[in-house]
Amino acid sequence: MRESVIYQEILQEGEEKGFQKGLQLGLQQVARNLLASGMAVEEVANLIGLPLERVRSLQAEGDS
Repeated sequence: MRESVIYQEILQEGEEKGFQKGLQLGLQQVARNLLASGMAVEEVANLIGLPLERVRSLQAEGDS
């Protein structure tokens, strides 16, 4: 019985990590799209809530 509870906790933790990873990937894609449309880096960071350095990194990836 205890093993089942532990398994469920591990499964739930894995699902949460996967959800958070997917959310971050989605936010990064939105940031790329906004940058491609010409929006300023600072504005993208403020609107999406990503760190400014991360948005700058995404911009640099798009420029290469």
